[in-house]
Amino acid sequence: MRIAVVGATGRIGAKLTEKLLASGHSVKALSRGGPALDALVAKGAEPFIGSFDSGAGDLNRFFEDADAAFLMVKTIWGSEDLHGHYPTVALRFFDTLRDSPVKLAVNLTGMGSEVSGNTGHFQGFYMLDQILNRLRAVKLVHLQAGWFMQDLAGWVHSIAQHDSIGWSLDPNVKTPWVSIQEIADLAAKEFDTPTDQHRSVKQLGIDYTMTEIAVIISRALDREVGYRFIDRNDREVEAVFRERFGTLGRWVYDNDTLAALNDRRVKFHDDRPALRTTMKEFVEDTLRPLIEMTRIDSVKPETFLTWSSQG
Repeated sequence: MRIAVVGATGRIGAKLTEKLLASGHSVKALSRGGPALDALVAKGAEPFIGSFDSGAGDLNRFFEDADAAFLMVKTIWGSEDLHGHYPTVALRFFDTLRDSPVKLAVNLTGMGSEVSGNTGHFQGFYMLDQILNRLRAVKLVHLQAGWFMQDLAGWVHSIAQHDSIGWSLDPNVKTPWVSIQEIADLAAKEFDTPTDQHRSVKQLGIDYTMTEIAVIISRALDREVGYRFIDRNDREVEAVFRERFGTLGRWVYDNDTLAALNDRRVKFHDDRPALRTTMKEFVEDTLRPLIEMTRIDSVKPETFLTWSSQG
């Protein structure tokens, strides 16, 4: 099968491209270029310079000779147009796929993509899926990924410096977590054994509360790490964020995201593929070495996460 991979040099795309090549597929790798793309070309990928996120390159040609496609949208956290980016990229996908020979597309989306309304980060996934579902001639597999385990690295300095994780997710709310390697592995399976369904949704993640994650980290480090809940209704917290760490737009965006989780509008169902990588394994194999290295390194500039983690 000839597969066009969007974001081929990203954290997930690179792992997926390597797996597809190892399985004997022909891969057309979309990237802005650079050493990471050169490495994939050395393994057999065909390079294509461009980006659906920015609109750069002759994107109308990217899918023109492909049987299948892997789609994903990069979240640009520094952008002032956090909501508009996803539908903009989705429309680029739609326009180029509509007249292409692609018959199967695996779309990396996120939890909450079936929920409409003000859901912050998850609202973009809803718009992405709704636009792609208009591709009547293309079979679509929506991979709804939970939080990436690798993104816990955002708290390594908080853990190293304060033995604490600060966030505004309710301590009693379970949310799904998945490693990026598992996402790549499960995406590859969708191409190895294509679905007969016109539309299918698969939710990827194992549920944990933040308190449970803190306990897992504590056991791995052999010292107590706590979870510190930050009340975003506290005006002093908002003032610190807006003065030192972000804009009003980002504050509202994050508030909507966390509210959608805390009031359980966004959650996963129980029917999910089994995953190999548990939080315990990820913490012991990946996160603990990062924390130990951070304790040796010099102190990094303060972020809202490290500020939130201070007692």
